[in-house]
Amino acid sequence: MLLPLFSRFAALSFLRSLGLMLFLLSLLSQLLQAQDKLDHRKLTHYLNDEGEAVPIRSTDDWEKRRADVLQNMQQVTGTHPGRRTNLLLQVHVLEEVVEKAYRRQTITIDSGDGDRIPALLYIPNTANPNQKRPGIVALHPTGAAGKLIVDGSTERENRQYARELAERGYVVVAPDYITFGDYEYNFETDKYQSGTMKGIVNHQRCLDLLQSMPEVDADRLGVIGHSLGGHNAIFLAVFDNRVKVIVSSCGWTPFHDYYEGKLAGWTSDRYMPLIREQYELDPDQVPFDFPELIAVLAPRPFLSISPLHDSNFEVSGVRQGIQNARPVYELYQASEQLRLLTPDCAHDFPLELREAAYQFIDEELKLDPK
Repeated sequence: MLLPLFSRFAALSFLRSLGLMLFLLSLLSQLLQAQDKLDHRKLTHYLNDEGEAVPIRSTDDWEKRRADVLQNMQQVTGTHPGRRTNLLLQVHVLEEVVEKAYRRQTITIDSGDGDRIPALLYIPNTANPNQKRPGIVALHPTGAAGKLIVDGSTERENRQYARELAERGYVVVAPDYITFGDYEYNFETDKYQSGTMKGIVNHQRCLDLLQSMPEVDADRLGVIGHSLGGHNAIFLAVFDNRVKVIVSSCGWTPFHDYYEGKLAGWTSDRYMPLIREQYELDPDQVPFDFPELIAVLAPRPFLSISPLHDSNFEVSGVRQGIQNARPVYELYQASEQLRLLTPDCAHDFPLELREAAYQFIDEELKLDPK
C-alpha cells in the first residue's frame, strides 16, 4: 500500500520539477528572443518591460533604448565605476617648455586606481581666468610614443592635433593610453574587465583636470582623436555628457564591417577581451554596436572623418551607421549636428581634414582662433 503511494509522490515531484525546468527554459527562451528582436545596427525600436519591441517615436522612447545601450556595452567592457568627483587630481608637473603660443607641461595626475596618468598639458600664453576658454581632450592613435604623437614630436605625420589646437587657443590635455608612451600598466593586477573601461575612466580624469583650471570654461569641453583615439573619443563621450563636441577620425565602423566581421583586433587586454572570451568573436553575439553609440551622443555635435580607403574601418559601414543614427538626432531636432566626411585617402588625418575638424569644434565651443 505504501509503495504505490510513494510512487505517486515521486511521480508528482518529478512532474513539478519538470514543470519548473520547462518554465525556466521558456523564460530564458523569451529573454533571448527579446534580445533577438533588436538589431544593434538599427535604432528603430526599444524593448519594453515585457520584452516586446516597440517603435521609437519620441526622445522618451529613445532614452529607454539609450539606457539599454549603456548597460549592454558594460556587459563587454565591465561596469563603469562612477565619477571620482571628490578625488584630488594631485597634478605633478615634471617639465615645462615655453613655446611661442603656449606653455607645454609634462604632467601626471592621480587616476584614482593607484596609478598615475602621464599627459601633456598645453596652456595658451594668452590664457587667463578673466577670459575663460574651451578645453580639449586630445587622444592619440596607436603608437609606442603615445601622447608625443599628437604633439608632433615623432616622425608620424598628420597627427599633431594637440599642438595645433593649443596654437589655435584651446587648453589641451593629451594623455597616454595605457601601455603607450610613459604609461606602464599591469592588466593582471588591475580591477577592470577591459582596457577600454580603464581608458574611459582615465579620460574622465582629464575632463576633471580641465574643469579644475581657472583658465577653462567648464561648460565648453570637447574631445578629438584619430584611430585608437577616434574610438576612445566616442567611448568617453558616451559615458560623460560634459563632452559637448566629438571628433572621431578613422575611429569606427560597425562590428560586422570591421575586417568583414573578424573581431580579433578588438580583443587584446588594451581593448575588450570578452569579445573573444564570452562572445566568441561573433558580431551577432556582441550586445552593442557603434551605430548605437553614435546615437547615444545625440544631440551633441559629432563629426566622423572616415576615409574611402581606410583598411581598418570600412567606410560603407560608417555610412550606414550614420544613416541609422540620424533618426535619433532628428528626434532632438539636431540632424545638422551629425556630420560625416569621407575623404579620398587612406587611414590618415591630413591637414585639410584637421582644419575641418578644428572649424567644427570652433563652431560649437565658440572659439575665434587668433
